[in-house]
Amino acid sequence: MLKDRTREVFRLITEFTDDHGYMPTIREIGDMTQISSTNGVRYHLDKLETAGMIQRDKKRSRGIVLPKGKRGTASVRHVVEEAGIPILGRVAAGTPIADQEILGHVTLDEMFPARDDLYALQVKGESMKDRGILNGDVVVVRKQEYARDGDAVVALLDGDDATVKTYRRTADAIELVPENPDFEVMRFRLDDEVRIVGVVVGLVRPMGIPRRT
Repeated sequence: MLKDRTREVFRLITEFTDDHGYMPTIREIGDMTQISSTNGVRYHLDKLETAGMIQRDKKRSRGIVLPKGKRGTASVRHVVEEAGIPILGRVAAGTPIADQEILGHVTLDEMFPARDDLYALQVKGESMKDRGILNGDVVVVRKQEYARDGDAVVALLDGDDATVKTYRRTADAIELVPENPDFEVMRFRLDDEVRIVGVVVGLVRPMGIPRRT
């Protein structure tokens, strides 16, 4: 018999998976359940695994799998059981857009070991083409809120719209520079609402993701 606390952990795992399209990490489970110790989280996961409620690959940060018949909601069936870097949506390389659709997962463990600070975005637009980032490409991004001159960054504008551009800092401004002469430099005062949320660390051009204009 599972204790109520363990059943609550299972419920939160399925809800997280339903909301995000991928499994939570041990740290995320701890945050959801207010269990401060990772060993405390593992205790409940061990109980769930023994009861056949979950399966686990302990070598992966998102290594929990819900067996068939144990998934909490209908949309969980869309979860990709192979751990990888989640593609969270598309990011503008032209006019800024906001898009949070989960498109799939990138599993490239040899080139980009799946880590909690990595995610992927599919590019829409041609403003970065001279840097080799084309419409429909998938960029691998490391979460961070700072950048160096010349970094390709993902920036949030006005708190909502995301764009990928080359970062440049001047004495009194931040510039997001397109790598295409058909687009204008985006210039912001230091107190404007523009925030760096990641630096591009790699690029994938897969055949399996259709290019969309």
